[in-house]
Amino acid sequence: MAIYNNILELIGETPIVRINHLDTGPCELYIKLELQNPGGSVKDRIGLKLIEDAEARGDLRPGMTIVEGTAGNTGLALALVAAQKGYRLLLVIPDKMSHEKIAVLKAMGAEVIMTRSDVARGHPEYYLDMGRSLAEEINAGVEAGGDGQGAWFVNQFSNPSNPAAHEESTGPEIWRQMDADLDAIVLGAGSSGTLAGISAWAAKHAPELELILADPEGSILTEYVNTGSYKDKSASWKVEGIGEDFLPDISDFSRVQKAFSISDTESFHTVRELLHHEGIMAGSSTGTLLAAALQYCREQTEPKKVLTLAADTGNRYLSKVYNDRWMREQGLMETPFFGDLRDLIARPWDEKETVVVGPKEPLGNAFGRMRLYDVSQLPVMDGSELVGLITDEDMLNAI
Repeated sequence: MAIYNNILELIGETPIVRINHLDTGPCELYIKLELQNPGGSVKDRIGLKLIEDAEARGDLRPGMTIVEGTAGNTGLALALVAAQKGYRLLLVIPDKMSHEKIAVLKAMGAEVIMTRSDVARGHPEYYLDMGRSLAEEINAGVEAGGDGQGAWFVNQFSNPSNPAAHEESTGPEIWRQMDADLDAIVLGAGSSGTLAGISAWAAKHAPELELILADPEGSILTEYVNTGSYKDKSASWKVEGIGEDFLPDISDFSRVQKAFSISDTESFHTVRELLHHEGIMAGSSTGTLLAAALQYCREQTEPKKVLTLAADTGNRYLSKVYNDRWMREQGLMETPFFGDLRDLIARPWDEKETVVVGPKEPLGNAFGRMRLYDVSQLPVMDGSELVGLITDEDMLNAI
């Protein structure tokens, strides 16, 4: 039995599984389980590479603070590596990130600053610009005689170590695992490191390999790949970690043959189908990748071998993708209509999550639920019957 020296040695060599129960047309579709990396995503590969290359260059030294703006799993990967190497980590993340990811980041010791997800690059509250500014502030303080060793801004969107990680590991690993028998690969792009790195590897070693982009609706990348041009725009989508409103410096879409634009609704329903039919619990971006891969496969007239990624674990999306109530609130799933009181209560009674109080419950229970769910009144339910309403004013008067 192999024994590893530390958790970082487990990064990479993730398995590939064939999709058996979804409609793949004439094609064979495979999915590489990057969610089995120790940090739970494909970004573990770049987290290690970014930090080790910075150490080798002398840009990152003991005692320094690592700073990054991240909209996805790069923060978790950096947290994994930073914890092992003893660095302080400061992350700026947009407010659409799932509660589970934020909780894991904090549990791993990262300091998290939340910012807006509805602003474009150049805005002071855009997560990348804010991250850069924080690193500059830390370094300015050190130069002025303050405490600390300064900060290193990761800058994954411009850092060549990002695509290099995938050119050196992910690309050749896939090719070896598939016995050099693969026709197309479907990838997403956020920082675009995965796509750029695999593209660079394929150009040298597998020039016939087709590259397909899976992109969230609202991102500029589909238009850029399919037409060669794009319009600046500020849009938002609920899928985390992929899609962009600008072209990252490290991006290279020159070998991408086609892009598919996938809606949030299709992405989320597809990843839920992946769990239901294949037993693979992946994150929201995997739904985008898989939906695009399925579309590509169904368009083919000849058999092909196609591969995509399960980019991250679904365990960090229990409050979103795998939560029916959240899906309904976001308009991603139809809300059942009962035609009675249940339609007016914050949590459907039959889901056992109803924000109500019973007539014989202590007043403290009502107070606690009001605080927890940030409401000022609660229905008083005796079984399925509404018997009254209690408000925060009622409680104050009772006290």
